[in-house]
Amino acid sequence: MDVAARAQLRSLEQRLGVRFRDRSLLGIALTHRSVLNEQPESGLHDNERLEFLGDAVLGAVVGEQLYRMFPEAPEGSLTILRAELVQRLALAEWARRFDLGPSLLLGRGEEQRGGRERASLLASTFEAVIGAIHMDRGYDAVRRVVEPLVADALAGADAGRIVPPSRARDPKSELQYRIQAGTGDLPTYRVVSMEGPEHRPVFTVEVQAGGNSAVGVGRSKQDAEQDAARRALELLPEA
Repeated sequence: MDVAARAQLRSLEQRLGVRFRDRSLLGIALTHRSVLNEQPESGLHDNERLEFLGDAVLGAVVGEQLYRMFPEAPEGSLTILRAELVQRLALAEWARRFDLGPSLLLGRGEEQRGGRERASLLASTFEAVIGAIHMDRGYDAVRRVVEPLVADALAGADAGRIVPPSRARDPKSELQYRIQAGTGDLPTYRVVSMEGPEHRPVFTVEVQAGGNSAVGVGRSKQDAEQDAARRALELLPEA
């Protein structure tokens, strides 16, 4: 790792308020798979495993905070609110607050496509950074990073605002709310296929919800899930 890269990681540590014992974890969290696609001999690791871990840890931290903030809220309301907080656009905004974009390690093609500003890429990177923090410093360190973000997002909210929950703003959250309210179940998503070149894949996802199924397509798994949810909502009776 060169001097400039080390300085960039130190600067990011300061913005996060986390001092890593193993700074290489943070470097991995910032490494997009496009680098390995273009430089398979580099010996680098991409951030997808840390993204997987960060997604789980982030859900737990946000869920715990909501549980404590809204002691009278029912489980369904908390589930919807958590989904809204950790949706792609919200995570991308949190990534921007820590200025993750300039610190990303991208392949040339992804750089040219504006990957540093792409919401889905920023959101997945934020999850990977959370995973790296958890691996290096533990759950409490993640809480110290995430809790102020959630508090700011919910500034002015109270139990009366979320009980019953407000209409969801995106198709996945809206579908989850309506199915859970009607049957107590949750929609399930399944990747049917991933086609096209690795640097520009097209995902097809199927959702099962309320006895219906629908298929969506998108440039990312998240986009395909939103498209599938949107189509599934069209099959439901008007709320």
